[in-house]
Amino acid sequence: MNEPRREARPNGGAGAKPRILVVEDESDLALLLTYNLEAEGYAVESVERGDEAELRLVEAAPDLVILDWMLPGVSGLEICRRLRAREITRTLPVIMLTARGEEGERVRGLSVGADDYVVKPFSVPELMARVRALLRRARPERVAVKLVAGDLELDRETRRVRRSGRDVHLGPTEFRLLEYLMEKPGRVFARSQLLDSVWGFSAEIDERTVDVHIGRLRKALAQDDREDPIRTVRGSGYAFDETFGRG
Repeated sequence: MNEPRREARPNGGAGAKPRILVVEDESDLALLLTYNLEAEGYAVESVERGDEAELRLVEAAPDLVILDWMLPGVSGLEICRRLRAREITRTLPVIMLTARGEEGERVRGLSVGADDYVVKPFSVPELMARVRALLRRARPERVAVKLVAGDLELDRETRRVRRSGRDVHLGPTEFRLLEYLMEKPGRVFARSQLLDSVWGFSAEIDERTVDVHIGRLRKALAQDDREDPIRTVRGSGYAFDETFGRG
């Protein structure tokens, strides 16, 4: 088996919070968006400048970007164009916000790769619905109840991990680590990326903490000398082994 099998959930998903980057220089609007997105259960980071957003996107891509058209530093239009030019962010969902409502401007925004286009002022509930719909289309693994690879099964609904039918007892951080790695088998994550994604944008802890929790996760999964599904890439980070369970 090349990657974890996903069992779809009909009415939404559980598990690690989808991460949304809000790029908006109007502080009141950014605060409003952050409040409502967090109330919906998303992990949110907000930045005001286009060049700052570029740095965040290079460090660790979120699950979705809400991007204002007019920004200091680098325009939202240019950021969107650059996102689509990079392999790693080519399919990253982008909702563009703008005060420009003319049809020609909407076409221009969509032509550079925005997935959706919302004109200010807008209805917050409508924007939340657009975020949910776009995440469902773009990240189906976010709406799966179970991730399965070989004899390993992670159930987001019950928060249980089983191996060969037997429970594997994990702490909440180890559970989130395993869940995040299993979502993207084979992809190597730097310690800084794991800190952002598993602990959260604002976590102020040492990167060596990741090694400690990876060690605990491995110990729990590899009881009775079972195969270790976590791969260490020297100098880079960690990945869920995409060949785990094959054959």
